[in-house]
Amino acid sequence: MKKVSWGVLGTAKIASKQVIPAMQKCDFAQITAIASRDLAKAEAVASEFGMPTAYGSYEALLADESIDAVYIPLPNHLHVPWAIKALEAGKHVLCEKPIALSSTEAEQLLAASKQYPQLKIMEAFMYRHHPQWLRTCELAAAGKIGTLKTIQSFFSYFNDDPANIRNMADIGGGGGLMDIGCYCISLSRLLFGTEPKRVSGFIEYDPQMKIDRLSSGMLDFGSGTATFTCSMQLVPYQRVHLFGTSGQIEIEIPFNAPNDRPCKMWHTQGDQREEILLDVCDQYTIQGDLFSRAVLDGTPVPVSLNDAVANMRVIERLKQSAESAAFA
Repeated sequence: MKKVSWGVLGTAKIASKQVIPAMQKCDFAQITAIASRDLAKAEAVASEFGMPTAYGSYEALLADESIDAVYIPLPNHLHVPWAIKALEAGKHVLCEKPIALSSTEAEQLLAASKQYPQLKIMEAFMYRHHPQWLRTCELAAAGKIGTLKTIQSFFSYFNDDPANIRNMADIGGGGGLMDIGCYCISLSRLLFGTEPKRVSGFIEYDPQMKIDRLSSGMLDFGSGTATFTCSMQLVPYQRVHLFGTSGQIEIEIPFNAPNDRPCKMWHTQGDQREEILLDVCDQYTIQGDLFSRAVLDGTPVPVSLNDAVANMRVIERLKQSAESAAFA
């Protein structure tokens, strides 16, 4: 069976703890190389996962002609520059979210990608590929909750370490809205199938680190609404509720879906409440295989880069609303 040969740009925790071990279970992908600006770090990760090659620079990995695609888990401000360099080197690109620091930067990446129509590029919103979200979309589309009218999302964890990249406003975008609020926005746009007509944002900033530590948003889609709260300085929790005219769906662990036990969701219609258990799976493995299949088959990736640009626009509108205390 032919497999896509992958390289990883960077040794971030998301790569070593989640993505690399998951993609090693892929049917259509194999990770053969990793790069770091610190060769010792690259060698350590390569040794841990049995990768044959470690590089002491990102440029060296991109020059490796045996690599078909790259996964980019670098800090936010490096996403677009290195995604473009990877495209220029003839590599397919799977880049961590958020795809950019701004919609303008995301649009620059979109424009660059159009110069290489033979190459695939996608934002790594892994949650979208999990069976629980496929089931949710199927139930909603089939009218199993009636007409979708509102979505409520919550996503939080606690991290007040100034040395953590997520708390560095000057180099990574920083803050909860970019790191986890983007999920709440993405799922709302996915389920309503359109862009919000207006939004309202509410943001509390950390006085020392200057990142948004508590953000809430309201999205008006015309046919319904979505509300969410995300925080980097609250007790860890996540949940999504969908409410329709005749039913509801609740997803227990919507974003960081566990890979070692079944995921759980509930579907209520009328007075009937059904608990749905999803088979054990790894959403990062599914993502890697779907992207790799698109490369091998010459078909579109599951989610286009246009979607990544649109998500960035909503994030910016929420920030503008919070700053002006008005709808945007």
